[in-house]
Amino acid sequence: MTSRRGDAWLDLIQVVARVEAELGKVLQARHGLGLTEFRALEMLARSPDSELRMQELAAQLSLNQSSVSRMVERMERAGLTVRDLCPDDKRGVYTVLTDRGRARLEDARPDYARALDAALQAHGGAKLLSARAVKAR
Repeated sequence: MTSRRGDAWLDLIQVVARVEAELGKVLQARHGLGLTEFRALEMLARSPDSELRMQELAAQLSLNQSSVSRMVERMERAGLTVRDLCPDDKRGVYTVLTDRGRARLEDARPDYARALDAALQAHGGAKLLSARAVKAR
């Protein structure tokens, strides 16, 4: 026997998965970025000095350390980020957004926003979000 809450949760997971798949396709096709890379660039752009410790980036993306290291390595090869040592603790490694990374993010944001709106509309996410907004008031 299933519950309404369980059914709603499953519906939400399916909407999120479909929306994220469409976002990933658009970002890859138009900007050569994966969805997680886009999110990493966004988080770096919003961070003080456009940098985060690798552990902080991993936590914000809900990824393990090795996955974040591989992703940052790809972004470094593309010139989107650079690594920097923490001046106070040489064991601490930061990833820093470059001008090229900021430009790629700026170019991708409008396509991301349009794709997000379209995917939410197509998969019922807009309705879920508007219901959530009404409850939050």
